Amino acid sequence: MKIIVSPALVGLLALTSCASNHFVGRPDLTTVKYGALPPPTRQDLTAAQQPYIIGPFDKLDINVYGVPELSMTVQVDAGGSMSLPLAGTVPASGKTPSQLANAIAANLRKYVRDPQVTVNTDEINQFVTVDGEVAQPGSYPVMGRMTLIRAIAEAKGMSQYSDENFVVVFREVDGKKMAALYDLRAIRQGIYEDPPIYAGDVVSVGESASKRTFALAVQGAGLLVAPLVAILN
Repeated sequence: MKIIVSPALVGLLALTSCASNHFVGRPDLTTVKYGALPPPTRQDLTAAQQPYIIGPFDKLDINVYGVPELSMTVQVDAGGSMSLPLAGTVPASGKTPSQLANAIAANLRKYVRDPQVTVNTDEINQFVTVDGEVAQPGSYPVMGRMTLIRAIAEAKGMSQYSDENFVVVFREVDGKKMAALYDLRAIRQGIYEDPPIYAGDVVSVGESASKRTFALAVQGAGLLVAPLVAILN
C-alpha cells in the first residue's frame, strides 16, 4: 500500500510530537500537491449505479410516445405482473425498467406501429454506505450535495463507542482504490472543509478495519490537521 501525504500534514508532526504522534516505518512516504481525496470520475459514478430491479407492488410510470391513452402509472401486483390496455398482462418482477419497456413494446406491436415505450420509477440507485460506529449503519441515498458530516448524520450520528478522529472514506477513482482518513474534530473546528461524499463511497467510522488501513502511518489521538490519503492498489 502506498501512502500519500499532503503538504499540510507536515505541520501535524510538530503539532502532535508531544503526544507521540508520528509517521513510522514508512520511508516510501511521498508528498503530493493535493490534500484531499480526489473526486470520482464520471465512469466511476456510472459504475457505482446499480440497475434497479422491479419488484411486486412497485409503482411505474409507463409512457408510450405519441399514444397518450396508453401512458399511465401502474402498480405491479403481488405476483409480479402488470396489466396494460392492448399490451395485456406483462411479467414485470425481476426486470429492469428498460427490459420491461422492451417487453411492453413487443406486446404493443400488434396494435401500434413501432411503439416507443419508456418505464420510469421513483427509486434512487445512487447510495453511500456508512458503517462502523454509527447509530444506524447501512446504505443511504445520495440526493444533491452530500458531505461527510451529512452522511454520518443520515446514519443517525456516531455511536457511544465512536472515534471522531478516525473516520475513513473508501473510494474508487479512475480504477484505483483509495482511502482518506479524516478527523471530524478538525472539520468542526474549521481547520479544513467538510469533504464531499459521492455515490459508491464507503464511510467507516472508528471501526477496526478502517484503523488497520492507516495503522502504519498514524499513531495516537492527536488532532489530524489535514486529510491523509492512501492509494490501496
